Formats: sequence, C-alpha cells, structure tokens
Amino acid sequence: MKKIYGVMGDPVEHSMSPEIHNDAFTNHNINACYHHFQVRRAGLADAVRGMKAIGVSGFNVTIPHKEAIIPLLDEIDEIALAIGAVNTVVNREGKLIGYNTDGNGFLQALTDQYKSPLAGKKILLIGAGGAARGIYFSLVKEGAPNVDIANRTREKAEKLVVDCPYPKNSRALSITEAEQGLGDYDVIIHTTSVGMSPHIDASPIDISNIKKGAFVSDIIYNPLETKFLAEAKSSGADIQNGVGMFAYQAALAFEIWTGIFPDAVRMKEIVLKKLGGI
Repeated sequence: MKKIYGVMGDPVEHSMSPEIHNDAFTNHNINACYHHFQVRRAGLADAVRGMKAIGVSGFNVTIPHKEAIIPLLDEIDEIALAIGAVNTVVNREGKLIGYNTDGNGFLQALTDQYKSPLAGKKILLIGAGGAARGIYFSLVKEGAPNVDIANRTREKAEKLVVDCPYPKNSRALSITEAEQGLGDYDVIIHTTSVGMSPHIDASPIDISNIKKGAFVSDIIYNPLETKFLAEAKSSGADIQNGVGMFAYQAALAFEIWTGIFPDAVRMKEIVLKKLGGI
C-alpha cells in the first residue's frame, strides 16, 4: 500500500516539497507520494485529526501552523518542545510525533557557504516566528551567543530571548532600532515571509546602514533573490537564499520518516532548476 506524506500550511501551493520528496521516494524505491495540504488556521485541529484518521505516514508543517500544531500532537521531540515550533510530523503506530528540523537545516546550509566561525560574530535575526525560533535556538546552542532579534512586535522578540534555555547574549529590538544599528552586524538572517512570491516588492528592513562585507541570509527560496537580498548584494554584502536550508531541513525530515538521509545536493538542484536558477 502506498504511503502518504505531505506539507500543511496556508499558503502552501508555492511549496516545492512535493517535487523534492517525490523524487527522493522514487530514487530510494519507496512506495510513497507527497502532496500539498491547504489548511486554514481555523481548520488546523480538524486537519490534524484527519491526518491521523486516514493514516498519513508523515507531513511537514509550514506557515502559520508551526507553533499552533503543538498541542494537537501526541508527542513532541525534546528540542522541538524547547523551541516551541514543529515543522515535521511522523506517524508512529497511530501516534503523531512532532520534530523541528528548521534550525539544524539552516545551520548546515549556513556553514556550507559561510566559512568563518560563528562564535565571535555579531548576528541579527529578523523575525520571531516559528522558523526564527528554530534558527535562534540552534545558533546559540551551537556556540554563537551574540544574536539579537528584531521583530515588528518587540514583545514577541523579548519572549523568544527569554524562552531560549541556552547561554546567550541577546537583545530584543524594534525594526527601527535594528535598521539604525545594522552596521554592527556580521551576519543578518531574515526569517519571515516578507518578500516571498508573489509579494516580491516587499522587504523586511531598510539595509542602508549595512556593513560592507556582511553576510546576509534570507530563508525564502521563491524568488531565489528577494528584494532584501538584491539590496544587500548591491551594498556589498555576500548573500544566501533559502534553497540550502530548504533542502537540508527536508533531508532531515525524510530521514525521520524513512531512516534514510537522502541526497541534499540533488534536492537543491531540483529546486534551482524549477526556479530557473540552473
């Protein structure tokens, strides 16, 4: 019997998860298929019950459900519980268990491209949602404590700093404060959906004060170069889009579901080809 997997979110039709996971299933001779599941906020609880009822083997969780899904699952992995966000769910003997692969996926992608040690770098994280939590916790856990967080709602950034159980040296900032002090940061990481297709003319922050030679990462992968990244590049920054993180977090999810770590480079190439990047 063919196993069913998918990605749950709103919006979700833009996600390329079906392309990369279905290719990996074929590549590893696994009888399974992966689908989009459009789920509105109000329908999340019904959707989770439905996933269990029809025996879905596993699914990814994306915006805006990464935090809201936690109380609806049977078990939560320790790290995902600490982060307070889930992006991967596996069905084990009828129990839905939540994990978070965002943070480790981002770190693998970051270290692929940014070769300097993170420990002594000053880092700015833009956003304080589910993806930001995973990235923030992973950064400080792995020895990069100097991470400030800027968010439209400063209180949410403050809560993220307080919630993190690992040693850190972090401040919660308003977007205006972050813009004014942007030149202090070696690494800038954007974690929100601002600038994602089809809203490609939007940017999360004014980068006029950016340090020349800073490293700027945007976890968005569609478009491959957001307005934010284009402006950073024109100001002399090195840039990274979200394709690497997308591939690595997907590979880690695939491993949770199947016990097999797939070819993350192959996953990246599929996304780049689909978006016209190669």
